Amino acid sequence: MDSATARKQALDAAEELFYSRGVQAVGMDAIRTASGVSLKRLYQLFPNKEQLVDAYLERRDLRWREALASHVERSADPRERILAVFDWLYAWFREPGFRGCAWINGYGELGTTSPAVAARARAHKQAFKDYLTGLVGDAGLPADTAEHLRLLAEGAMATAGITGDPHAALHARQAAARLVAGRE
Repeated sequence: MDSATARKQALDAAEELFYSRGVQAVGMDAIRTASGVSLKRLYQLFPNKEQLVDAYLERRDLRWREALASHVERSADPRERILAVFDWLYAWFREPGFRGCAWINGYGELGTTSPAVAARARAHKQAFKDYLTGLVGDAGLPADTAEHLRLLAEGAMATAGITGDPHAALHARQAAARLVAGRE
């Protein structure tokens, strides 16, 4: 098996297991079994578990942001694009196996002991805020609106992850609609 295939299989297994069971609950042996990549090869690709967690979060970040942007870009109106963020969150929260935000979960498990995981979580959250800042600018709204929207979205993520109720996104959307309408 070539390195690219082994890496993909290891990351696929890591994403499935880390996201569904938690990072600390999953050992490298479980990744080996689920991926079909030998333990020796796994450690050649990722010399330690922290590097595997970092790579999993990095890859998930790219896919998450691409999926969000693809959904939002379907709306032509700049203000509707802002609200489309919350529509996308609602769809994400309803996906089978949704277990909250991978970066919040990862940070909660390892943020105080793993500088790499903490940095990856912070980078993801900053990229999300930057994306919202762009949407707010396109809509001609005051810059601080992005921070308010970010807090609504992050609160919805945490609430949906903890309670399992996807409607947190719809409640946040209602608040975002009021915020956007009142910030002209």
